[in-house]
Amino acid sequence: QVQLVESGGGLVQAGGSLRLSCAASGGIFSTMGWYRQAPGKQRELVAAITSGGSTNYADSVKGRFTISRDNAKNTVYLQMSSLKPEDTAVYYCNAQESMWDYWGQGTQVTVSS
Repeated sequence: QVQLVESGGGLVQAGGSLRLSCAASGGIFSTMGWYRQAPGKQRELVAAITSGGSTNYADSVKGRFTISRDNAKNTVYLQMSSLKPEDTAVYYCNAQESMWDYWGQGTQVTVSS
């Protein structure tokens, strides 16, 4: 049974930093990543990383967020810096195994101005 357990969300002032973690179990995942969903908006990709270390970022977070991965621990991280109020959203961990997509429960990130 696949499980994704997220941690690290919270409230931070604009310009601050947060680090999200997602520990996955029960599978071997090719790509892992983070998505976010703000109130009234669609869920969007924030960043993704393959098992080989290739990364992909949304234009809105390039230069501010860094995704990394520890394959031995099946854990993906999202280091978020220079946070802006528009980064406020529920952040979801995603893991892909073959044709399957798995999701974490979501963690709230709130950036105050």
